[in-house]
Parts: sequence; structure tokens; C-alpha cells
Amino acid sequence: MSLSIFKRLLILVILLGACATAGFGWYLHQMFNRPFADIASKPEVIDVLPGDGMYKVCRRMKNAGLIDNVRTFCRVAMWSGYDHVIKGRYQVAQTDTPKSLLDKMRAGDVITFSITLIEGHTFKQMRQRILENSNIVPILGGLSDSEVMARVSGNKDLHPEGQFYPDTYRFSYGVSDLEVLGRAHSKLKSVLESEWQQKAEGLPYKSAYEALIMASIVEKETAVGSERPQIAKVFVERLKLGMRLQTDPTVIYGMGDRYQGNITRRDLKTKTPYNTYRIDGLPPTPIAMVGREAIRAALNPEGERALFFVAKGDGTHYFSKTLQEHNRAVRKYQMRRSSNYRSTPN
Repeated sequence: MSLSIFKRLLILVILLGACATAGFGWYLHQMFNRPFADIASKPEVIDVLPGDGMYKVCRRMKNAGLIDNVRTFCRVAMWSGYDHVIKGRYQVAQTDTPKSLLDKMRAGDVITFSITLIEGHTFKQMRQRILENSNIVPILGGLSDSEVMARVSGNKDLHPEGQFYPDTYRFSYGVSDLEVLGRAHSKLKSVLESEWQQKAEGLPYKSAYEALIMASIVEKETAVGSERPQIAKVFVERLKLGMRLQTDPTVIYGMGDRYQGNITRRDLKTKTPYNTYRIDGLPPTPIAMVGREAIRAALNPEGERALFFVAKGDGTHYFSKTLQEHNRAVRKYQMRRSSNYRSTPN
């Protein structure tokens, strides 16, 4: 073979190799950068589940019609640094490409959801609210309260009532009810400890837990934020004097499922661990979830030295220093209720 022919062949091989390389490069470029808008039917979301490796993610993308070749795509993706993706649910936008979707997964740019735990709700109501949220994975279903607390706090003897902070919690797809409860419990402990450090002097509480119990009563007694310190003041004064608290929300809590919207004289006389018309001091546990305002009010009660209060029918209360004044207020606001009477403010 002459030298000139060899050179021509070599050039041809080089050109063919260059063409093949360019073609493969173009193929990879199309594979990673083809807009999803070109796909007739595509999913709205792609899920990355706990424990998913890169190959499983690529397989899920293939099953959704977002890519064609799992092995090639996955190998090139891993060579390109996409060896780790964050669990969650990802939006598949019209403007996305396989590469931009991988960028989202690597950055953890997940769709977020939220759940709001409500002040004044009981533990039972809170568990039901979490159970009804379809974006939260239920792994605590069927467990008793003590078993739940053992998982959440490590203490099966800790009563669950009042141990979770009412707030709006954001989370990504795949979060469990245990994780949500863990966050709410940790926040409650943090808020209670912080407020306990700023408590007033001379309070009749032996521990922060007793203050939490008081806060739950305050939470249930009024929805008017400005009244909470005064409500707390009444109960603190009663504790100091050795008077019974005589607060209806504790009776209701002690009645459990027997409560159907009304408290009778018999209910007030029936002794339960929570009936503060029949027991001295505080009930044994909180009766609801409490927010920071109620905790702060229980630890910093303020207002006139009143011993009684009665609902006025507009959502607020009338406070009295003496029983005689209180009885007059009861006759005025409770025994002659107007047609627009309401127990909560507008």
C-alpha cells in the first residue's frame, strides 16, 4: 500500500471517528436536553423514594416516558456527577428537560406540602388530622398512645396531651407521621423551655410541666389573645388561695366521648381526675395543645386581682373580684342571653 493511500485511509478513519463521536455527542445532548414539552403524555410529578439509587430513578423516568435508554442515560448521568439525588416529589414542568429534572433532584428542589396543627386541639384530634393528610405516610397507625410517645420521645410514660406544638409544618413527599410528631414535640419542648426561663416570680408551679397544664386551660378558656394573661391571673390567684379552679374545659376533657356539647349539673358533680369542680389544684395533664401566647400568659399572668370571670356573649369575659359581683355578672350575661350571644369572637 502506498503512503498516499495509507494517508487517505487514515484521514477517512479519523473523519469517521469524528463523525461517530459527534453523532454520539449529539445523541447524548438530545437525550439530556430534549424538552418535555415535546412529549405528548408526561407525568406531572416524579417521586424519589427513600433508598432509591440512581438506577431506580432512571428506571422510573423511563417508565414515565421521559427517557428512552435507561442504561446509557444512567451511566452518563453518574459520570456527570448525578450520583446522588434527594428523596421527595418533583414537579415535571413543560420547560424541563431530563437534565434540568436531575438538577432539581440533586438540589432537593422538591414540591413541599404543609399541615397545620391547631391550638386547642386534643392529641386525638391532632392524630386524626395527620391521618387525613394523604401526603404523610402513616406508620404509627394502630399503636397506643404510650407506644406513640415511646417512638416520639423515648418515654412511654409521658402523657401525649399537650406535648406537641401547634404550628404549620412544611414537609416533602414521603414524610412519616412519626417525623411530623417528632418535629412538633421538639418545638413544644423548645418553646416551653424558652418561656420558662422568662417566667414571673412567685408562681405556684413546681415545674414547667405544671405551667404547661395551666397554659392548656388558658388556651381552652378564651380565643381572645389579650385576655389570656388575665385568665391566667384568675387561676393563679385561685391556686395561691387554695381555691378550686372550677373551669369547664377540664370537665369536658374528663368526660371524653361522653361530652355531646352540653355540661349538666350531674357532670359537674361527677368526679374525674380532670373535674376541677371536684379536685384541688391542677388536673394531672394538659387538656389540649397550646401556643406560645398561652404558655407566656401562664408564666406571666397580668391584670386585676380577680377571682371570677364569665362569658359576656361577644367572645370576651367579664372579670369580678368578689362572688357577689360575679353572681350579678352571671345574671346579666348568662341568664339573660341576647339572640346574638356567642362564645367566641367574630
